Amino acid sequence: MDYEIVIVGAGPSGIFTALTLAELGIKDVLLIEQGKDLEHRRRSNPEDMLCGWGGAGAYSDGKLTLSTEVGGILGEFIEEGPLYQLLEETDRIYAAHGAPDRIFGETSYQLDILATRARLAGLELIPTRIRHIGTENCPAVLSGFHQALKNSVEIRTGVKVQGLLSEEGQIKGVSLSDGQTIQSRFVVVAPGRSGASWMKRQAESLRLKTTSSSVDIGVRVELPAVVLSQITDMSYESKLIHYSRTFDEKVRTFCMNPYGEVVAEENAGIITVNGHSYANKKSDNTNFAILVSSAFTEPFDDPIAYGHYIARLANLLGGGIIVQRLGDLLAGRRSTRDRISRCLTRPTYSRATPGDLSFVFPYRHLLSIIEMLEALEKLTPGVYSRNTLLYGVEVKFYSNRIEVSSEMETRIKNLFAIGDGAGISRGLLQASASGILAARAIAGRVKSNTIG
Repeated sequence: MDYEIVIVGAGPSGIFTALTLAELGIKDVLLIEQGKDLEHRRRSNPEDMLCGWGGAGAYSDGKLTLSTEVGGILGEFIEEGPLYQLLEETDRIYAAHGAPDRIFGETSYQLDILATRARLAGLELIPTRIRHIGTENCPAVLSGFHQALKNSVEIRTGVKVQGLLSEEGQIKGVSLSDGQTIQSRFVVVAPGRSGASWMKRQAESLRLKTTSSSVDIGVRVELPAVVLSQITDMSYESKLIHYSRTFDEKVRTFCMNPYGEVVAEENAGIITVNGHSYANKKSDNTNFAILVSSAFTEPFDDPIAYGHYIARLANLLGGGIIVQRLGDLLAGRRSTRDRISRCLTRPTYSRATPGDLSFVFPYRHLLSIIEMLEALEKLTPGVYSRNTLLYGVEVKFYSNRIEVSSEMETRIKNLFAIGDGAGISRGLLQASASGILAARAIAGRVKSNTIG
């Protein structure tokens, strides 16, 4: 046998699997990543934004959300108390490798007042404690993880796994795109967001039971930071939920970046919009996503394909990302370069194409987004301004959820599926925690076998 354990994917979940195995003294571990080493990744290269050492988190703003309610579904496997302890333990590992000390969103009287004001505006505030690493600090933290692993785990980057090998209901290893085969007793698949489609194909090939996830589609909103400063100075990121009055669809804010920047990312040739913020460098703007969660009627069961379709439509019409002033959208006209140049909100992403998002979004999505902006205006005046910028599209390609045990094991013996790519998590902290769960289960079996 080539290795005791093979880990597929060097995003947060794969890295934390390796860190935990190393801490527990487990040997013969191989960590495979299809992207580049961290030092060879470039933000200017869209392909590097999601793939490589650190996964999509490498160029994120590095929010660690200390909440059992958001960021994943681990609460379905672990009771709230033990889960919170696991998340805090995971957070401490980040802090030990260079994440900043400050945690935002601590319980306070001011936060209670904000929650009350949100309810009066037709919004639900989900209280969350957040450690903000900062875009400029993420590479240093990820480099620290690499340094911690280099003498205990074999790491191969630039290597693509073609498929998973099983026999009689048990995992046997992986096949690589260059034709090689690697045998192993255990395999942990942690493909991340960029590996969602690959994971879906593997699940179908192995006949793993999966559940279709909803797809979240929306816009990235950018406005002057002062508009949201009373909120962001207190809680950094406010997670707000609204149910649109017309269609009663769930609409939520996501990934709020105070004094941040709007950025592009590429996945499978599709360009979508995102945002990040630095810990020490500030712009004049704050950006955040407004996402509409859509459920589909049977027999449709491919929300990832639907998200790709909407994103491709935006790319077709705008050659990439489209930007529009809210005032232009409400007036039923497209934004032009001249109109954007007169906008009081100066865009931090200058390569977006001025256009008309109404040609991209279904009517129900667009109306739900507008109604969310109206609700936010009641909470913090200035959001529903004609100078607010909307970038499209932002799509969260959540993987079909793989059926796993509380140890993250699939129905294929010794095959574990973790992180965002397996539909288990939707954020850094729960993705990392899922890796710890899988590693502890594997270590117990390895040690039991050794003793026996």
